[in-house]
Amino acid sequence: MLLVIDFRMHKASGIGTYIKSILPFLVEKFEVILLGSRAEIQDYAWSKGVKILECKSKIYSIKEQLELPLKIPKCDIFWSPHYNIPILPIMAKFRVVTIHDAFHLAFYDTLNFMQKIYAKTIFNQALSRSDIVLSVSDFSRSEILKYAKTDKNIFVAPNAIDEGRFNHHCDSNALEAVAKDYGLPEDFILFVGNVKPHKNLKNLLFALEKMDLNLVIVGKKDGFITGDSIISEIIRRKNLSNRIFFTGYVKDADIAAIYNLAKLFVFPSLYEGFGIPPLEAQACGCPVVCSDAASLPEAFGDSVVYFDPYSVEDMRDKIQMVLNDENLQNELRAKGFENVKRFSWERSAKQIIEIMENLQ
Repeated sequence: MLLVIDFRMHKASGIGTYIKSILPFLVEKFEVILLGSRAEIQDYAWSKGVKILECKSKIYSIKEQLELPLKIPKCDIFWSPHYNIPILPIMAKFRVVTIHDAFHLAFYDTLNFMQKIYAKTIFNQALSRSDIVLSVSDFSRSEILKYAKTDKNIFVAPNAIDEGRFNHHCDSNALEAVAKDYGLPEDFILFVGNVKPHKNLKNLLFALEKMDLNLVIVGKKDGFITGDSIISEIIRRKNLSNRIFFTGYVKDADIAAIYNLAKLFVFPSLYEGFGIPPLEAQACGCPVVCSDAASLPEAFGDSVVYFDPYSVEDMRDKIQMVLNDENLQNELRAKGFENVKRFSWERSAKQIIEIMENLQ
């Protein structure tokens, strides 16, 4: 079977991790053609096993809607790993789409006029035009059915992590080197995410105000500060600049060490289709304090301490509770290691492959 995949989002945080992790298993089963940048794709170890068609249109653009139908060759299956499907006819026998969440519809009021039109139109087109719809959690499946008019059967293949990269087997010299390279403080809590409002960094900063703690944010300061004037203003007004450390760009090989160095991982998100960063933290032996919203209770069960993400006081109380209780920290580490075992890219890939192979 010839499988064509839109691979342009491979550098995006959640969706990029998803397609990069699933793809090696697909290459073993199908003849694969990727749409994307040849210069970027050829760096992957498996790149010699795929054919690459140059495609550089921006996501969510009119140009992609014009370019994709021209670039997608005659094939058995075309897979869109995000809901931005081509809405014009393509030469694929079957279409598969992965819809990770219904964020753009759940937070519809936060979008501008053009974003609202795009989100509602393309989201519904993705459902109606696709033969198979995949998602990453039961929560996301229920959200898709809630906000979109569809009678499609939505298959859930959960996210996972690469346990070869994310584990707690880091030697002290490597940890020391990473701490030095990124200018990390001796003791810190950790945030991994972006500045989008639903990531709820704002409330974490408010919680930090009355705690004598350092916060490490994985990412570039310019991206966070210039990306959201509200975040910049909170940091300035609350005099937090001396307790907030931005790592800048982090090499893939170093991110696990940063999880290992953190005293606690805090995930205050208001809306997640799955939530990969807390799973990465658990694999690295870092206790997790987490929002009780959206898919997170489904993905993490009793392996984390939850807080109300809308309550700064509850967030602050739960962070301090875990930091002050060594026995609880050890309990969360043990439960975290067990929780990680529930998820596997190989299992999810096999499920997706079986679904694709059954298309007739």
